[in-house]
Amino acid sequence: MKNIIRRVIDENINLTGFHPLLQRIYLGRGVGSGAELNYELKNLLPYQNLKGLQQALDILSEALIKQYNILIIGDFDTDGATSTVLILEALKLFGFQNVDYLIPNRFEFGYGLSPEIVEFAAQKKPDLIITVDNGISSCEGVLLAKELGIKVLITDHHLQADALPDADAIINPNQIGDEFLSKNLAGVGVVFYLMLALRSYLNERNWFVDKGVEKPNLAQFLDLVALGTVADVVNLDYNNRILVAQGLARIRAGKCRLGIKTLLNMAKCDWRNCDAAALAYLVVPRLNAAGRLSDMSCGVECLLKQSWEEVTSIAKDLDAFNSERREIEATMHNDALLALEKIELNKDFPLGVCIFEESWHQGVIGILASKIKDRLHRPVIAFAAVDNDELKGSARSIRGVHIRDLLDAITKKHPQLILKFGGHALAAGLSLKRSNFDIFKQIFSEFVACALSKVDLVETIHTDGELKVGDYSCDTFYLLQRGGPWGQGFPAPLFDGVFVIKTQRLVGEKHLKMVLKVPDSTKELDAIYFNVDAKCWPNRECKKAHVVYRLDVNEYNGLNRLQLIVEELQPVFF
Repeated sequence: MKNIIRRVIDENINLTGFHPLLQRIYLGRGVGSGAELNYELKNLLPYQNLKGLQQALDILSEALIKQYNILIIGDFDTDGATSTVLILEALKLFGFQNVDYLIPNRFEFGYGLSPEIVEFAAQKKPDLIITVDNGISSCEGVLLAKELGIKVLITDHHLQADALPDADAIINPNQIGDEFLSKNLAGVGVVFYLMLALRSYLNERNWFVDKGVEKPNLAQFLDLVALGTVADVVNLDYNNRILVAQGLARIRAGKCRLGIKTLLNMAKCDWRNCDAAALAYLVVPRLNAAGRLSDMSCGVECLLKQSWEEVTSIAKDLDAFNSERREIEATMHNDALLALEKIELNKDFPLGVCIFEESWHQGVIGILASKIKDRLHRPVIAFAAVDNDELKGSARSIRGVHIRDLLDAITKKHPQLILKFGGHALAAGLSLKRSNFDIFKQIFSEFVACALSKVDLVETIHTDGELKVGDYSCDTFYLLQRGGPWGQGFPAPLFDGVFVIKTQRLVGEKHLKMVLKVPDSTKELDAIYFNVDAKCWPNRECKKAHVVYRLDVNEYNGLNRLQLIVEELQPVFF
């Protein structure tokens, strides 16, 4: 059973001017003053502190003057796609004439600037390769590019290994020695900052005046920055919240690219009411599906195209990919649960879990690992076969186990075990020889066991406490929605309380539909608990429950009705 703990707030801080409920929520997230909720662009951190910036600007300036052939190499997820579109369009606005892009197909080339993708890219005869959302670990790929006479500029945000690639310039706030105060920029955020710096660099040298063109307003790209930042689940620190809030404001004002509007419409979401959750759950899966099952170039083109006909056609393909992805994922999830049911959750159950099935799709193992991690609340790596010799793994972790550092520690002690790896604190990717799977599974569990205790495996849910009876309204939902952006590190409001269960029934075979009554009142509320454990619910003996929930509005036939989305349900028998 999960621990439910209410957030502690500092009663000495007064956030004057905010609704009392919002004040309580902000204080519970460590907000110390109203200034931290001012999301004007002028409050962004300055780009000047980025390490390697001068080298990058010198390279780009030379490339502009000499009109280099530039090839953007992106990642095959939404952060990579938005980064690719942003830098491609921004460079063209600055006057670069020979800019193209390439997204490695994950099934042919794998992740990053590998030697294989460099060989393929060399056919396009680039003078300069710019990586976006990748490259910080691509030592071999950069070495080959340099041998072929190709300059390399890396932009990335992933954690660096001990050795850095010998690139001509590296922009990454997470490289050692970088003084940029936020280490949480997504790949698209890094690219946006580089483009801000390049615009200033060119403006100081009268580039735009001499060419007779207007200095570009880079705010036009904030919809992409918001989408990529939300997609990569980076911490929404103050700087990232500015970027996301500004991007969402542009989307809601209709000042966004057709691809985002079309994907929102396809998901039956009015872009005028778009929030971070809508991007995360409606737009991102459709874009990511292209990279998981086919080629992320489809997602890039959806964000690049400017005609309704072309964008709609591509969006339909993305929607179809997403439906296929869901079917594959459901099958893999069932396979994994069947395997886990054979292992009892006792002292012999590994603290670090590795799972593999021959039939699993390597494009979906990240989602699978995340779902199993949520179910077991322990680090999980899901593997899929690349070929007869190699396995590819996607790792997801919990707080307390920095998964990228743990893989690094394994590599240092067992140098021949992992072929390659990279990632963040809570997510990483790796490759193994198939013959090493069993020994890796054992070693991984041992290393996790050194980092965790059984106490760490009891999941804690932090809530914002109870709501007053008068707060159960659609108006409160919209108040909280506007109070964002919410996301990783700045979680959406979550409440808890004890309710009387008036009715309970299964819908769709796995969702629990309830009517809950607020004690000591006549207030009754619709509630739904998705993907409930059908072995435990409905529970006809249970008349009361401790419920953890968030507010939602169910819009049907033009009518708005408040409902509770249940995150945790614990019986109360007294």
